[in-house]
Amino acid sequence: MKALIQKDVYVLWKQMRIFLLVMLVIMVGNGSFGSVFVVLWCSMLPYTALAYDERCKWDQMAAMMPYSPRDLVLSKYVLGWLCAGAASAIVLAVQAIIRVLHLSMATGTPLSVLMSFCASASVLAVTLPLMIRFSVERGRMVMFLVIFLVCGAAGALGTVAISVDQTAGGIQDLLGLFVLILPVAAVVLTAVSIPLSMRLYAARL
Repeated sequence: MKALIQKDVYVLWKQMRIFLLVMLVIMVGNGSFGSVFVVLWCSMLPYTALAYDERCKWDQMAAMMPYSPRDLVLSKYVLGWLCAGAASAIVLAVQAIIRVLHLSMATGTPLSVLMSFCASASVLAVTLPLMIRFSVERGRMVMFLVIFLVCGAAGALGTVAISVDQTAGGIQDLLGLFVLILPVAAVVLTAVSIPLSMRLYAARL
């Protein structure tokens, strides 16, 4: 599975370097919203890898190699987690630099980054089986739904993160509820999503 992840990373890095720089600008220029959006957007990179696989008929080639459907499916999940985790680490580093330099630009909080990572894992768990079932090319409506969901989640999480810094009481209670629900939702959805994706992928072969 390590080789499969390396393959996807090499392809994505070659094709997405400019877009990653754009995401960095969005993160710095849009404060909490930008930080949350970058983490959620990076969790969607497995869809790009799936699209490249479909265009070059990778499934047919992989069938002749010692890769099981389990390896092929898990590699996409791990890729999404790694991309979201790397984005989270970069966001935290940028936030730390902004605070150390005492810059006046808006920034998120470590808790908002954790929430966005859990949200990205949930989004990945919900949408990846759909992309495997319908394929990326035929599932464009699913992609539009994913983009809408990512933007909506980024806006909601960014608003909560800003509100926590400005108010107390009910907002803090709401944040505590998010902190409890999001990790549990991410774990439960992922536990259901992975075996479902494996069945869908095996049925497609």
